[in-house]
Amino acid sequence: MTAYLYIAAGGALGSVARYWMAGAIDGRLNSGFPWGTVLVNIAGSFAIGIFAAMAAGESRWGLSDSARLFLMVGICGGFTTFSSFSLQTLGLLREGLLLRAGGNVAVSVLVCLAATWAGAALMQALGRGGS
Repeated sequence: MTAYLYIAAGGALGSVARYWMAGAIDGRLNSGFPWGTVLVNIAGSFAIGIFAAMAAGESRWGLSDSARLFLMVGICGGFTTFSSFSLQTLGLLREGLLLRAGGNVAVSVLVCLAATWAGAALMQALGRGGS
C-alpha cells in the first residue's frame, strides 16, 4: 500500500507540473504546434533517464525502491504526456495537417529517446567520478 502512496504523491506533482509547463510554453509560443507537450516529453524523458541510472544496481547513487517509485513512476509518469501527444497528433491528422502531425511524431519520439540516453549517460558519467 505504501508504494501506491509514493506513486500517487509523485503523480500528483508531475501532473500539476505538466499542466503548468505545457500551458506556459504554448501560451507564449501560440504557434498552432503542440510545443508545450513536446518539450514536456523531452524534459520528462531526460529526467527518467537520470532516475533510471540512479536506480541501477551498479550506481553509486543508490536510489531506493520507494524513491524510484516516487520519481520514475509517480513524477515522470504524471509529467510526461504521451497520451496528450497521441490525442494532439490525432487532432492534427483529422485537420489534414499531415506535415505537422508527422513532425510531432518524429520530434517527440526521436528527441525524447535521445534525451533519455543523455540523462542516463550524464548520471553514469557522474557515477564514475570520485566519491
